[in-house]
Amino acid sequence: MLAYIIRRLLLIVPTLFGIMVINFVIVQGAPGGPVDQMVAKIKGTAVDPTSRFTGAGEGETAGAGNASARGAGDTSGVASKYRGSRGLDPELIKQIEKMYGFDKPPLERFVKMISDYATFEFGDSFFRDRKVIDLVIDKMPVSISLGLWTTLLVYMISIPLGIAKAIRDGTKFDIWTSSAVIIGYSIPGFLFAILLVIVFAGGSFLDWFPLRGLTSPNWESMSWFDRTLDYLWHITLPVIALVIGAFAGLTMLTKNSFLDQINMQYVTTARAKGLTQNKVLYGHVFRNAMLIVIAGFPSAFIGILFTGALLVEVIFSLDGLGLLGFEAVVGRDYPVMFGTLFFFTLLGLLMNLIGDVMYHVIDPRIDFEGRSV
Repeated sequence: MLAYIIRRLLLIVPTLFGIMVINFVIVQGAPGGPVDQMVAKIKGTAVDPTSRFTGAGEGETAGAGNASARGAGDTSGVASKYRGSRGLDPELIKQIEKMYGFDKPPLERFVKMISDYATFEFGDSFFRDRKVIDLVIDKMPVSISLGLWTTLLVYMISIPLGIAKAIRDGTKFDIWTSSAVIIGYSIPGFLFAILLVIVFAGGSFLDWFPLRGLTSPNWESMSWFDRTLDYLWHITLPVIALVIGAFAGLTMLTKNSFLDQINMQYVTTARAKGLTQNKVLYGHVFRNAMLIVIAGFPSAFIGILFTGALLVEVIFSLDGLGLLGFEAVVGRDYPVMFGTLFFFTLLGLLMNLIGDVMYHVIDPRIDFEGRSV
């Protein structure tokens, strides 16, 4: 198993490199880069709420831009390169390019980015005046908290429900609970989040739950018991939205896994020996049936963190990695974009490896040593 783990760890390097190359190439062709964002900001045609150029600094930058615009010369070349740059001094555009590192060719920028990432140096945000690694560390607890609660609740609901459906396969219980599974399949988590906001968060009906953040403004002054209640009060709707969108697949996986094992010969033999139903199910079937479900916990956590949590964080204004990445994409904050992409990809690859190790831990008969990666 050790050799397999080493091979998988080594494979992470080219995998990460390939993902970063593909996304870097795609981003180069996307319109509205950071230089365009700053040009629009100087000309007063765009406002970025995450910009570091606020207050006096923004006024000075805008003033410099307006002064340069008044003294602009031939800007046809600049205008053709950046949207909305007509009327600005070419020297100002060059200064902006140098500030964001766009005075260098794409290949040189990519090589520098990869060399920095190899030492976990992610640079500074273009518009937040903070290091990317500090932003990721600050936002990480919110996303991990959301992902862990959701994954735990999904397992607590899906495993008992899947087992009950397998035992009662074809009965009225199985048929009626299938309607809940169909709802979970058909309604994306973010749509259910919008419905929860409308109904329970002051949208159109009730105002029982807060709409923004994971804690109240006075959270620091609360007792530990009140802090716990406040935290649970804030996280209830986001977690419900994510659970609804994730429990259906795991429920059906559990049911089908149990049904496959129930039809095995060893189950028939155990029943022929006079073992009780519970002894057969939980003494023999459970371990084999739950192998794929329990070992898949790391992958399920990453799946929830990657897919559903992003939009749910945006809807409920949760200051996590999903919202950070969304704002970085909208604001073309490239260091934050690539930094969060690198983090999510690395975490996903490591969690997939942990999932494989879990298979071996739960059932030592599963051995990856003789298999290719």
